Amino acid sequence: MREQTWQRLRSARRQPGGRRRAVRAAAAVAVGVMTTGVLMPPAASAAARPDTVQQGLSALVRPDGPPAALASVRTREGRTRNYTAGVGDVATGSKAPTDGQVRIGSNTKTFTAVVVLQLVGEGRIGLDATVDTYLPGLVRGEGIDGSRITVRQLLQHTSGLPNYSDYLGDEVRYFEPRELLGTALRHKADFDPGKGWKYSNTNYVLAGLIVQEVTSRPLAEEIDRRIIRHLGLRHTYFPAPGDATIREPHPKGYDRESAGARLRDVTETDPSWGWAAGQLISTDSDLNRFFGALLGGDLLADAQLAQMRTTVPAESTFGPGARYGLGLVSKPLPCDDGVYWGHGGSFPGYETRGGATDDGRAANIAVTTQLTDEARARVDKVVETALCR
Repeated sequence: MREQTWQRLRSARRQPGGRRRAVRAAAAVAVGVMTTGVLMPPAASAAARPDTVQQGLSALVRPDGPPAALASVRTREGRTRNYTAGVGDVATGSKAPTDGQVRIGSNTKTFTAVVVLQLVGEGRIGLDATVDTYLPGLVRGEGIDGSRITVRQLLQHTSGLPNYSDYLGDEVRYFEPRELLGTALRHKADFDPGKGWKYSNTNYVLAGLIVQEVTSRPLAEEIDRRIIRHLGLRHTYFPAPGDATIREPHPKGYDRESAGARLRDVTETDPSWGWAAGQLISTDSDLNRFFGALLGGDLLADAQLAQMRTTVPAESTFGPGARYGLGLVSKPLPCDDGVYWGHGGSFPGYETRGGATDDGRAANIAVTTQLTDEARARVDKVVETALCR
């Protein structure tokens, strides 16, 4: 999937003073390892029984690509296998941790959308109510009027609001959500509400502010209470203000300023600029559980899930055949006439791609650099291989 807004920040959103030791790219990607779940027979091996997912994952780790790739795949019967390839730390050559934590970027949007839709089901938010219903007078600018933008348009990126992350610059610090919104409002609307589609992180900052206004609680607490603890996502959390670390075992995240440049460690950074649009940390297996539970009806009533799955074309950002619902993306599967549902996320140092099917299959892949369009398409192919095999 293509997320241009995160890509524009690949050089800007980094922690000052990151590791700068020169490490030859070939050495960084020389190791490829697979770690399987407990259901993997001890006698099985990649050599004896080639695994197409492991082969695809290992192929992603290359001198011009990410140092590490991690995956978790769940079958429709509920069996799980976890995979790794490459190294989690290019300085030490240590293996990537199995099912390690990563910054999941825009997958956060699906969590935010679920909370909004739960509040819709509770009668506390109206999908076709305007932003001004909840935040009167807050959203004004050139061609921008919160009395004309609906909650549905925020969740589906049809509001026309400019994307604040296009204008943040290279300063790494804590950002208040309303500061992010203010950055966007200094710029002209991209189109009139409902008259187009364009991916904008500003939409989800506003959705998060509406949640806080309606519940009188921080968005992070609502996501934790309504989703993370409800599903038992033990490795998923919303970093607290000022927390630049990743709590549990994780591969380090890296960036390159240009093709062929040395890798820069950007693991530790203040993620507040992503907030409701991209701040969460999680693992591949937790994402599989989340998307599987969402499609299975464990988070939303049928009426709200149907609204979430009502889509518009989104190929310009997410690739061929992609459609965008309310914080949820559908993409076609090459092996049948079906689709899989997910979102994907990019954050400096990490990318995640994957999703789940209606019959219980799920696959997510995380890599430890942001990717070019060509490399992102290769990751999508491995996801499809995992879901189709």
